[in-house]
Amino acid sequence: MTREFEIRKEVEVAGTPEQVWDAIATGPGIDSWFMGPHTVDGRLGGRMSIDMGFFQEASTITAWEPGKHLAYESDKGEDGTFHAMEFLVEGRDQGSTVLRFVHSGILADGWGDEFVDQQSKGWDMYLFTLGQYVEHFAGRPGTYVFAQWPEQPEGAGNWPVLLDALGVPRDAEVGDEVTLKPFGINGVVDYLVRHDAHNFLGVRGPDGLYRFHGTNAVGHHVFGDATGEAGRWQAFLAQIVGGQTS
Repeated sequence: MTREFEIRKEVEVAGTPEQVWDAIATGPGIDSWFMGPHTVDGRLGGRMSIDMGFFQEASTITAWEPGKHLAYESDKGEDGTFHAMEFLVEGRDQGSTVLRFVHSGILADGWGDEFVDQQSKGWDMYLFTLGQYVEHFAGRPGTYVFAQWPEQPEGAGNWPVLLDALGVPRDAEVGDEVTLKPFGINGVVDYLVRHDAHNFLGVRGPDGLYRFHGTNAVGHHVFGDATGEAGRWQAFLAQIVGGQTS
């Protein structure tokens, strides 16, 4: 049996409405803080799509007011399931912007409260990353870099292994300066959640936003030459699983 769901979020971004709009309503902008790559036909009724190879989704733009209001809805499945996203942009004094976001739709049978909770926590991280992109990298289109952990036994404790392999102290806190030692990337911890299966680590470097999704995957945004980045991060995760990373 299908079910309706709705997730609401509100964030304040240190940037102008125009910068926020560019981040949510253009392909290069979306790729700089969310999954990617995206293509966007920016108009009412236009099409928006994401193609990650193993995952594709296409949507239709249902609201298009540049600098103010964006909404789009994915194509419906045979069972009527779909996802809809809505963004309301409001400028504030001193150049900041309030962004109100709603993710709603209809889920298929078997996708219950746990999925909605995971999505909600994921949006907390992604919307924070949007703010970091606008504040620190606006005007520098990013490349989305994705790598996934190899298949492992259920309950594998990857989180401390990942932190040790990265050279990030297990007791690190937001604001700490760290070095991602395997790649010599200096940065600052800008996002951190420790919660069982919902662990997240974010590191902001001079040329990238590095995002580690618990024991599942990495999804970075690189503002420069990203050639070979996905491959080297995939190899890094494989080495951890194989016990080869010191």
